Amino acid sequence: MIEKNVPGINVTSLKIGYTIIQDIENGYFLNVNTQVERVCKQLAADPNLKGGYNAIGFSQGAQRAVAQRCPTPPIHNLISIGGQHQGVYGLPNCGYPKHKYCDYIRKILTHAAYFSWVQKELVQAEYWHDPLKEDEYRQASIFLADINNERVKNATYKENLLRLNSFVLVKFNNDTIVQPKETEWFGFYKPGQAKDFYTLQESDLYT
Repeated sequence: MIEKNVPGINVTSLKIGYTIIQDIENGYFLNVNTQVERVCKQLAADPNLKGGYNAIGFSQGAQRAVAQRCPTPPIHNLISIGGQHQGVYGLPNCGYPKHKYCDYIRKILTHAAYFSWVQKELVQAEYWHDPLKEDEYRQASIFLADINNERVKNATYKENLLRLNSFVLVKFNNDTIVQPKETEWFGFYKPGQAKDFYTLQESDLYT
């Protein structure tokens, strides 16, 4: 669509794997930190991008770990479409996230999400954010808690993100996959419960 509407533009579509099937499988089962490393190598090896590029990411690909960890080549502008920036705490297509059934399943998932082997092997667990167990989340999360600077404050992450000319966050008002959808604008549940939300501007990350 971009190539059709912007004649002469160079578009590079990233794959995590040698085939479409591998790409899909890796989206579920390849450690996100490994995925980011592979993407950084692909970008650095592409001569068309050596002067920098504009990035568009969708859903899992919209999280900004590449911008924070791989400043070369530089990202000029980053568009995040439906990214889970504060993580997820809900089931895709659960219908009504506050329903007691959805909450029951969330509690079951939370029980296992922070086991070390689950964190290493299941991508969705790596950005599972339980607002009822904030301390456990920060200690056990091997990806999201790191890029959100919730353990050790990584000044380089901040510096690299500030290099962006612009950072556009697109939220789907009727999202049934990402729960809660507020995470797409860096909002999330206030700690200790799963009903009320804070905004980006109210978050510790923003402050």
